[in-house]
Amino acid sequence: MARKIGSRYTAHQILGRGSAGTVWLGEGPEGPVAIKLLREDLASDQELVGRFVQERTALLSLDHPRVVGVVDLVVDGTDLALVMELVRGTDLRTRLERERRLAPEAAVAIAADIADGLAAAHAAGIVHRDVKPENVLLDMRGPLGPGGSHPALLTDFGVAKLVDSPRRTRATKVIGTPDYLAPEIIEGLPPRAAVDIYALATVLYELLAGFTPFGGGHPGAVLRRHVTERVVPLPGIPDELWQLIVQCLAKAPASRLRASELAARLRDLLPLVAGMAPLDVDEPDAEGADEVNDPYEGEGDDRELSAEPRPTAPRRGAVALVPGSSPDSNRDTHT
Repeated sequence: MARKIGSRYTAHQILGRGSAGTVWLGEGPEGPVAIKLLREDLASDQELVGRFVQERTALLSLDHPRVVGVVDLVVDGTDLALVMELVRGTDLRTRLERERRLAPEAAVAIAADIADGLAAAHAAGIVHRDVKPENVLLDMRGPLGPGGSHPALLTDFGVAKLVDSPRRTRATKVIGTPDYLAPEIIEGLPPRAAVDIYALATVLYELLAGFTPFGGGHPGAVLRRHVTERVVPLPGIPDELWQLIVQCLAKAPASRLRASELAARLRDLLPLVAGMAPLDVDEPDAEGADEVNDPYEGEGDDRELSAEPRPTAPRRGAVALVPGSSPDSNRDTHT
Protein backbone atom coordinates (compact mmCIF):
# COMPACT_ATOMS: atom_id res chain seq x y z
CA MET A 1 0.00 0.00 0.00
CA ALA A 2 1.33 3.43 -0.92
CA ARG A 3 2.26 5.84 1.86
CA LYS A 4 3.30 9.46 1.86
CA ILE A 5 6.82 10.36 3.00
CA GLY A 6 6.83 14.05 3.81
CA SER A 7 5.05 16.28 1.33
CA ARG A 8 7.08 15.43 -1.78
CA TYR A 9 7.46 11.65 -1.87
CA THR A 10 5.28 8.54 -2.04
CA ALA A 11 6.53 5.06 -1.11
CA HIS A 12 4.92 2.33 -3.21
CA GLN A 13 6.52 -1.03 -2.41
CA ILE A 14 9.21 -2.51 -0.20
CA LEU A 15 12.51 -3.32 -1.91
CA GLY A 16 14.35 -4.63 1.12
CA ARG A 17 14.79 -4.54 4.88
CA GLY A 18 17.85 -3.92 7.03
CA SER A 19 18.78 -3.43 10.66
CA ALA A 20 18.23 0.33 10.47
CA GLY A 21 15.03 0.38 8.45
CA THR A 22 13.18 -0.46 5.25
CA VAL A 23 13.97 0.53 1.67
CA TRP A 24 11.00 1.41 -0.52
CA LEU A 25 10.54 2.05 -4.20
CA GLY A 26 9.13 5.56 -4.29
CA GLU A 27 8.19 8.46 -6.46
CA GLY A 28 9.28 12.07 -6.15
CA PRO A 29 8.87 15.31 -8.09
CA GLU A 30 11.60 14.26 -10.53
CA GLY A 31 10.71 10.58 -10.92
CA PRO A 32 11.43 7.23 -9.24
CA VAL A 33 13.59 7.17 -6.10
CA ALA A 34 14.63 4.75 -3.39
CA ILE A 35 13.47 5.74 0.09
CA LYS A 36 15.22 4.35 3.17
CA LEU A 37 12.71 4.76 5.99
CA LEU A 38 14.45 4.43 9.35
CA ARG A 39 12.86 2.48 12.19
CA GLU A 40 10.29 4.32 14.29
CA ASP A 41 12.38 3.99 17.45
CA LEU A 42 15.17 5.82 15.64
CA ALA A 43 12.80 8.52 14.41
CA SER A 44 11.59 9.15 17.97
CA ASP A 45 15.15 9.79 19.21
CA GLN A 46 15.58 13.56 19.25
CA GLU A 47 19.36 13.27 19.56
CA LEU A 48 19.47 11.19 16.38
CA VAL A 49 17.13 13.56 14.56
CA GLY A 50 19.49 16.40 15.42
CA ARG A 51 22.46 14.51 13.98
CA PHE A 52 20.35 13.61 10.98
CA VAL A 53 19.79 17.28 10.20
CA GLN A 54 23.46 18.11 10.85
CA GLU A 55 24.58 15.46 8.34
CA ARG A 56 22.21 16.74 5.67
CA THR A 57 24.62 19.10 3.92
CA ALA A 58 27.51 16.62 3.81
CA LEU A 59 25.38 13.75 2.50
CA LEU A 60 23.62 15.84 -0.14
CA SER A 61 26.96 17.16 -1.41
CA LEU A 62 28.48 13.71 -1.96
CA ASP A 63 28.26 13.41 -5.74
CA HIS A 64 30.21 10.62 -7.45
CA PRO A 65 29.39 7.98 -10.09
CA ARG A 66 30.32 5.20 -7.65
CA VAL A 67 28.13 6.49 -4.82
CA VAL A 68 24.34 6.19 -4.62
CA GLY A 69 23.45 9.84 -4.24
CA VAL A 70 21.26 11.13 -1.42
CA VAL A 71 18.54 13.28 -3.01
CA ASP A 72 16.81 14.48 0.16
CA LEU A 73 16.45 13.90 3.88
CA VAL A 74 12.94 13.90 5.30
CA VAL A 75 11.96 14.56 8.92
CA ASP A 76 8.17 14.43 9.22
CA GLY A 77 6.50 13.34 12.45
CA THR A 78 7.56 9.74 13.06
CA ASP A 79 9.09 9.45 9.57
CA LEU A 80 12.84 9.79 9.23
CA ALA A 81 13.98 8.96 5.71
CA LEU A 82 16.85 9.19 3.27
CA VAL A 83 15.67 9.68 -0.29
CA MET A 84 18.24 8.23 -2.69
CA GLU A 85 18.84 7.72 -6.37
CA LEU A 86 17.21 4.56 -7.65
CA VAL A 87 19.69 1.98 -8.92
CA ARG A 88 18.20 -0.67 -11.20
CA GLY A 89 20.01 -3.81 -10.19
CA THR A 90 20.84 -5.94 -7.19
CA ASP A 91 23.19 -5.82 -4.24
CA LEU A 92 26.53 -7.58 -4.07
CA ARG A 93 25.35 -9.91 -1.29
CA THR A 94 22.64 -11.30 -3.56
CA ARG A 95 25.21 -12.02 -6.25
CA LEU A 96 27.48 -13.72 -3.74
CA GLU A 97 24.64 -15.87 -2.47
CA ARG A 98 23.96 -16.95 -6.05
CA GLU A 99 27.56 -17.55 -7.16
CA ARG A 100 29.39 -17.98 -3.80
CA ARG A 101 32.58 -16.44 -5.24
CA LEU A 102 33.53 -14.34 -8.25
CA ALA A 103 36.25 -14.64 -10.85
CA PRO A 104 39.25 -12.58 -9.69
CA GLU A 105 38.94 -10.09 -12.56
CA ALA A 106 35.34 -9.24 -11.66
CA ALA A 107 36.15 -9.14 -7.94
CA VAL A 108 39.06 -6.73 -8.44
CA ALA A 109 37.02 -4.49 -10.77
CA ILE A 110 34.16 -4.24 -8.26
CA ALA A 111 36.59 -3.49 -5.41
CA ALA A 112 38.19 -0.74 -7.52
CA ASP A 113 34.77 0.85 -8.09
CA ILE A 114 34.08 0.80 -4.35
CA ALA A 115 37.50 2.31 -3.64
CA ASP A 116 36.69 5.14 -6.07
CA GLY A 117 33.50 5.89 -4.14
CA LEU A 118 35.33 5.80 -0.82
CA ALA A 119 38.02 8.13 -2.14
CA ALA A 120 35.37 10.74 -2.97
CA ALA A 121 33.71 10.32 0.42
CA HIS A 122 36.96 10.53 2.36
CA ALA A 123 37.96 13.65 0.44
CA ALA A 124 34.68 15.17 1.65
CA GLY A 125 35.40 14.14 5.24
CA ILE A 126 32.82 11.32 5.28
CA VAL A 127 33.60 7.84 6.62
CA HIS A 128 31.16 5.14 5.57
CA ARG A 129 31.75 2.85 8.60
CA ASP A 130 29.70 -0.06 7.25
CA VAL A 131 31.23 -1.23 3.97
CA LYS A 132 29.89 -4.72 3.22
CA PRO A 133 28.29 -6.54 0.26
CA GLU A 134 24.79 -5.55 1.37
CA ASN A 135 25.75 -1.89 0.94
CA VAL A 136 27.16 -2.30 -2.58
CA LEU A 137 24.66 -2.05 -5.46
CA LEU A 138 25.36 -3.41 -8.93
CA ASP A 139 23.89 -1.28 -11.70
CA MET A 140 22.49 -3.80 -14.17
CA ARG A 141 21.81 -1.03 -16.70
CA GLY A 142 25.39 0.20 -16.70
CA PRO A 143 28.10 -0.89 -19.14
CA LEU A 144 29.90 -4.14 -18.40
CA GLY A 145 33.42 -3.76 -17.05
CA PRO A 146 36.38 -6.13 -16.66
CA GLY A 147 35.34 -9.72 -16.10
CA GLY A 148 31.77 -8.89 -17.08
CA SER A 149 31.24 -6.93 -13.88
CA HIS A 150 28.45 -4.38 -13.61
CA PRO A 151 29.29 -0.94 -12.19
CA ALA A 152 29.35 -1.04 -8.38
CA LEU A 153 27.99 1.79 -6.24
CA LEU A 154 28.24 2.31 -2.49
CA THR A 155 25.07 3.09 -0.61
CA ASP A 156 23.95 3.79 2.98
CA PHE A 157 26.50 6.53 3.64
CA GLY A 158 25.84 8.16 6.97
CA VAL A 159 23.48 5.52 8.36
CA ALA A 160 26.02 3.94 10.72
CA LYS A 161 27.00 7.34 12.07
CA LEU A 162 23.39 8.38 12.48
CA VAL A 163 22.40 5.36 14.55
CA ASP A 164 25.61 5.38 16.62
CA SER A 165 24.94 7.12 19.92
CA PRO A 166 26.37 6.41 23.39
CA ARG A 167 22.90 5.69 24.74
CA ARG A 168 22.01 3.21 22.02
CA THR A 169 25.36 1.41 21.92
CA ARG A 170 26.02 1.36 25.66
CA ALA A 171 25.79 -2.42 25.88
CA THR A 172 27.92 -3.23 22.86
CA LYS A 173 30.25 -0.26 22.27
CA VAL A 174 30.57 -1.48 18.67
CA ILE A 175 28.61 -0.36 15.60
CA GLY A 176 28.91 -2.36 12.40
CA THR A 177 28.86 -5.90 11.04
CA PRO A 178 31.39 -8.12 12.91
CA ASP A 179 32.94 -9.73 9.81
CA TYR A 180 34.02 -6.32 8.42
CA LEU A 181 35.04 -4.40 11.55
CA ALA A 182 38.55 -2.98 11.71
CA PRO A 183 40.55 -3.83 14.85
CA GLU A 184 40.70 -0.21 16.00
CA ILE A 185 36.89 -0.02 16.15
CA ILE A 186 36.79 -3.15 18.29
CA GLU A 187 39.35 -1.58 20.60
CA GLY A 188 37.22 1.54 20.98
CA LEU A 189 39.13 4.04 18.84
CA PRO A 190 37.26 6.63 16.74
CA PRO A 191 36.49 5.33 13.22
CA ARG A 192 38.54 7.11 10.57
CA ALA A 193 38.93 6.56 6.83
CA ALA A 194 41.21 3.55 7.35
CA VAL A 195 38.31 1.49 8.75
CA ASP A 196 36.65 1.63 5.33
CA ILE A 197 39.83 0.36 3.66
CA TYR A 198 39.96 -2.59 6.06
CA ALA A 199 36.30 -3.39 5.37
CA LEU A 200 36.80 -3.14 1.60
CA ALA A 201 39.79 -5.51 1.76
CA THR A 202 37.58 -7.91 3.70
CA VAL A 203 34.92 -7.65 1.00
CA LEU A 204 37.51 -8.30 -1.73
CA TYR A 205 38.78 -11.36 0.15
CA GLU A 206 35.18 -12.59 0.42
CA LEU A 207 34.52 -12.05 -3.29
CA LEU A 208 37.58 -14.16 -4.10
CA ALA A 209 37.23 -16.87 -1.44
CA GLY A 210 33.52 -17.11 -0.77
CA PHE A 211 34.03 -16.38 2.95
CA THR A 212 35.42 -13.54 5.02
CA PRO A 213 38.96 -13.78 6.44
CA PHE A 214 37.95 -13.70 10.11
CA GLY A 215 34.32 -14.82 10.01
CA GLY A 216 32.68 -17.97 11.30
CA GLY A 217 31.15 -18.93 14.61
CA HIS A 218 30.17 -16.66 17.45
CA PRO A 219 30.34 -12.87 16.87
CA GLY A 220 32.61 -12.53 19.91
CA ALA A 221 35.08 -14.96 18.36
CA VAL A 222 34.96 -13.01 15.09
CA LEU A 223 35.81 -9.77 16.88
CA ARG A 224 38.79 -11.37 18.62
CA ARG A 225 40.16 -12.73 15.37
CA HIS A 226 40.23 -9.26 13.84
CA VAL A 227 42.47 -8.09 16.67
CA THR A 228 44.70 -11.11 17.25
CA GLU A 229 44.96 -13.32 14.17
CA ARG A 230 46.66 -13.25 10.80
CA VAL A 231 44.71 -13.63 7.59
CA VAL A 232 44.89 -17.03 5.89
CA PRO A 233 46.53 -16.83 2.42
CA LEU A 234 44.48 -17.47 -0.70
CA PRO A 235 46.26 -19.83 -3.11
CA GLY A 236 46.01 -19.25 -6.80
CA ILE A 237 46.05 -15.45 -7.03
CA PRO A 238 49.01 -13.30 -8.11
CA ASP A 239 51.33 -12.41 -5.26
CA GLU A 240 50.93 -8.70 -6.04
CA LEU A 241 47.19 -8.94 -5.38
CA TRP A 242 47.69 -10.94 -2.20
CA GLN A 243 50.22 -8.45 -0.82
CA LEU A 244 47.77 -5.63 -1.55
CA ILE A 245 45.02 -7.40 0.42
CA VAL A 246 47.39 -8.08 3.31
CA GLN A 247 48.47 -4.44 3.44
CA CYS A 248 44.87 -3.23 3.58
CA LEU A 249 44.07 -5.77 6.31
CA ALA A 250 46.95 -4.52 8.46
CA LYS A 251 46.11 -4.25 12.16
CA ALA A 252 47.69 -0.79 12.25
CA PRO A 253 45.49 1.77 10.42
CA ALA A 254 48.49 3.80 9.28
CA SER A 255 49.82 0.80 7.33
CA ARG A 256 46.79 0.65 5.03
CA LEU A 257 46.55 2.42 1.70
CA ARG A 258 44.36 5.43 1.05
CA ALA A 259 41.25 4.76 -1.02
CA SER A 260 42.57 6.55 -4.10
CA GLU A 261 45.83 4.57 -3.94
CA LEU A 262 43.93 1.32 -3.53
CA ALA A 263 41.71 2.04 -6.55
CA ALA A 264 44.73 2.76 -8.74
CA ARG A 265 46.64 -0.32 -7.56
CA LEU A 266 43.64 -2.58 -8.14
CA ARG A 267 43.21 -1.36 -11.71
CA ASP A 268 46.91 -1.87 -12.35
CA LEU A 269 46.44 -5.52 -11.34
CA LEU A 270 43.50 -6.21 -13.66
CA PRO A 271 45.69 -7.54 -16.51
CA LEU A 272 47.25 -10.08 -14.14
CA VAL A 273 43.88 -11.62 -13.23
CA ALA A 274 42.20 -11.35 -16.65
CA GLY A 275 40.55 -14.62 -17.64
CA MET A 276 41.22 -16.39 -14.32
CA ALA A 277 38.56 -18.81 -13.12
CA PRO A 278 37.04 -18.44 -9.65
CA LEU A 279 39.27 -19.86 -6.93
CA ASP A 280 38.71 -23.38 -5.64
CA VAL A 281 39.31 -23.02 -1.90
CA ASP A 282 37.70 -24.61 1.15
CA GLU A 283 36.41 -22.53 4.01
CA PRO A 284 38.64 -22.89 7.11
CA ASP A 285 37.34 -24.95 10.00
CA ALA A 286 35.73 -22.71 12.63
CA GLU A 287 34.90 -25.60 14.97
CA GLY A 288 34.69 -24.43 18.55
CA ALA A 289 34.06 -20.80 17.72
CA ASP A 290 30.47 -21.00 18.95
CA GLU A 291 31.60 -22.20 22.36
CA VAL A 292 33.12 -18.84 23.28
CA ASN A 293 31.30 -16.55 25.70
CA ASP A 294 29.81 -13.47 24.07
CA PRO A 295 31.85 -10.50 25.32
CA TYR A 296 28.95 -8.18 24.51
CA GLU A 297 26.16 -10.18 26.14
CA GLY A 298 24.04 -8.57 28.84
CA GLU A 299 23.84 -5.03 30.14
CA GLY A 300 26.33 -2.48 31.36
CA ASP A 301 29.16 -0.59 29.71
CA ASP A 302 32.25 -1.78 31.56
CA ARG A 303 32.88 -5.05 29.71
CA GLU A 304 35.69 -5.90 27.34
CA LEU A 305 36.47 -8.82 25.07
CA SER A 306 36.57 -12.11 26.95
CA ALA A 307 40.07 -13.39 27.62
CA GLU A 308 39.04 -17.03 27.99
CA PRO A 309 40.96 -19.38 25.68
CA ARG A 310 39.18 -20.40 22.50
CA PRO A 311 39.62 -23.89 21.03
CA THR A 312 42.14 -23.34 18.28
CA ALA A 313 42.41 -24.69 14.76
CA PRO A 314 45.41 -24.50 12.42
CA ARG A 315 43.58 -21.98 10.26
CA ARG A 316 45.18 -18.75 11.49
CA GLY A 317 48.16 -17.46 13.41
CA ALA A 318 48.23 -15.17 16.43
CA VAL A 319 49.51 -11.65 16.01
CA ALA A 320 51.71 -9.90 18.56
CA LEU A 321 50.07 -6.52 19.13
CA VAL A 322 53.25 -5.02 20.57
CA PRO A 323 55.88 -4.83 17.81
CA GLY A 324 58.78 -7.17 18.47
CA SER A 325 57.00 -9.20 21.13
CA SER A 326 55.66 -12.74 20.96
CA PRO A 327 51.97 -13.56 21.02
CA ASP A 328 50.73 -14.53 24.47
CA SER A 329 49.59 -18.13 24.09
CA ASN A 330 47.60 -17.95 27.34
CA ARG A 331 45.30 -15.16 26.18
CA ASP A 332 42.98 -14.95 23.22
CA THR A 333 42.87 -11.17 23.15
CA HIS A 334 45.10 -8.22 24.01
CA THR A 335 42.43 -5.54 24.05
